[in-house]
Amino acid sequence: MRSSRPRLRTGMAVAATLSMVTGALALGVQAAGADTGPAGRSMLHGTKPMWATAKADKGTTASSKEVSARVYLAGRDAAGLAAYAKGVSDPSSAQYGKYLTPKQAKVRFGATKQQISDVTTWLESTGLKVTGTTSHYVSVSGDAKAVEKAFSTRLHNYAKGGKTYHAPDSTASVPESLRGAVLTVTGLDNAPRVSHHADTLPPPDPAFHNAGPFSTYYGSRTNKSLPNAYGSKAPYTIKGYTGKQLRAAYGAKNFTGKGVTVAITDAFASPTIAKDAAEYAKRNGGKRYKRGQFSQVLPDDFNVASSGCPDPAGWYGEESLDVESVHAVAPDANITYVAGKSCQDDDLLDALSKVVDSHLADIVSNSWGDVEANQTPASQAAYDQVFQMGAVEGIGFYFSTGDNGDFQAATGTKQVDTPANSSWVTAVGGTSLAVGKGNKYKWETGWGTLQASLSKNGKNWTGFPGPFTSGAGGGTSTTVPQPFYQKGVVPGSLSKANGTSPMRTLPDISAVADPNTGFLIGMTQEQKNGKDRYSEYRLGGTSLASPVIAGIQALAQQARHGVPIGFANPGIYQRYGTSAYHDVTDHPLGAGQDIAVVRNDYTDTQDPSSPTRTTIRTLGHDSSLSATVGYDDVTGVGSPGSNYVTSYKTR
Repeated sequence: MRSSRPRLRTGMAVAATLSMVTGALALGVQAAGADTGPAGRSMLHGTKPMWATAKADKGTTASSKEVSARVYLAGRDAAGLAAYAKGVSDPSSAQYGKYLTPKQAKVRFGATKQQISDVTTWLESTGLKVTGTTSHYVSVSGDAKAVEKAFSTRLHNYAKGGKTYHAPDSTASVPESLRGAVLTVTGLDNAPRVSHHADTLPPPDPAFHNAGPFSTYYGSRTNKSLPNAYGSKAPYTIKGYTGKQLRAAYGAKNFTGKGVTVAITDAFASPTIAKDAAEYAKRNGGKRYKRGQFSQVLPDDFNVASSGCPDPAGWYGEESLDVESVHAVAPDANITYVAGKSCQDDDLLDALSKVVDSHLADIVSNSWGDVEANQTPASQAAYDQVFQMGAVEGIGFYFSTGDNGDFQAATGTKQVDTPANSSWVTAVGGTSLAVGKGNKYKWETGWGTLQASLSKNGKNWTGFPGPFTSGAGGGTSTTVPQPFYQKGVVPGSLSKANGTSPMRTLPDISAVADPNTGFLIGMTQEQKNGKDRYSEYRLGGTSLASPVIAGIQALAQQARHGVPIGFANPGIYQRYGTSAYHDVTDHPLGAGQDIAVVRNDYTDTQDPSSPTRTTIRTLGHDSSLSATVGYDDVTGVGSPGSNYVTSYKTR
């Protein structure tokens, strides 16, 4: 199995409950039973990680310990920002579509010079060194003693996951005079944080090779000598769908995304992406890129060696998948790649902020994330502020939901992905897609795969249907309450899966993700002979679904004469139950009728001369999640149907 899902933020804290109006916790709005803190101080709730427990406490942090932090600024009107973001995105609101320019948004909701000055003066007065200032935050560094003085807390060392990290032993706070100026602070715990310095990007990873035989469309090639699966011979997996096939499946019609710009954020940057994308389009019937159609916004330097990102070069495939699939679906859309200098929160937030501050695009695809247990309320508040600022400008953010189903097998706990769990982004789930002869849409299942191997004598499938291997992320958040647009659509059995209160449920919408019915990509890779050259292979994961939906949204925006869709969820749910969607289920051929495909893989995927192994992959079995009639926790409201794009023409 080859999917694409770069991870980030390992070892961060379990999140506490947040409301849809970001900043209620961080801005000192008192929650029931919350720590009131010292007199004359405004509490920054959520800044003490939940893993910083008395049981895990290993004593005080050395006062000389160096700490780097970011103090995020709340701006003029945090509550007003959330309210405006909701109104401008809701088709039923009189405020709908009345977007602000970046300048107008900054004037109305951004931090004031006085707030920046007041926060800076206070930080310096505590002995901390201000290392940077933007319109979003003030970054500081100093020893633990100065940090403790500034935020009226003590830093202790705590055991977590076999390692030791420092963190506040109580909720951090700021002077009461700064209530309303400070949104939150990040970096008081170091599990882990980023140390910035210039690095050279690494060379590409070793090449990945798919083994044939392949189908060119679903069912085009079958081996009659292999054992039956579910009463018939299963076809070989797709070599990799093309843009033409995906456009036909999702109702692109004659729309091409002309006049629309899609931004893509990832960590790092492939040194060969422009050349690779052009070569891919040339080889696979895609439209040639026009001058200036693809551009990149890169940081001054990258943070590779000390970032804690395990495989920086692994992000090259992610970027290739994102860029090439957006162009395949929306061949006339402009694409802007915005790179984070590392895979950590601060650097990815900077990349997202660049998109919003300069309105680089109306649609932003993000194929990265982490599990909800690794999120802190402080980081979520910072992310949501960016998403809300984007919403008031008419910018929509799309996030993949993960490739491990309910994450039970991967983490020991059923949970969802973040930032896909935010109420202010569109969470994109995954499907297994069958496109037949003549590019005809046949069916989809929810992406969830069981795998069994061919027996040594070739007469049966050993342990059929086999264990779960991968599937689209989804489920119910434990931290984010149900947003208004999900009410009346998401069944209570899902929204209340974790208790009596309805919570945010993922995903919102879905598209092809299964690597067995995935997308063919091309990129420069290190070959077996040690040389770098362009080669192609099939790739999947919800990292494919997100840019595919972003491309479809570009077509929809063109259909409404270029008027931005903005934060799309209210409109997505407004269309629920209409012909705009394929209502995806796990058994599209009928109740009890399972579907499987045959796949060959090299025993060494980097060596196409190695022997092959044959397996049978059963589709539509996503851990404990199920794609059912109506809204479900694998595919959301469904995948774009033949009328999805044109449904935006009259809205």
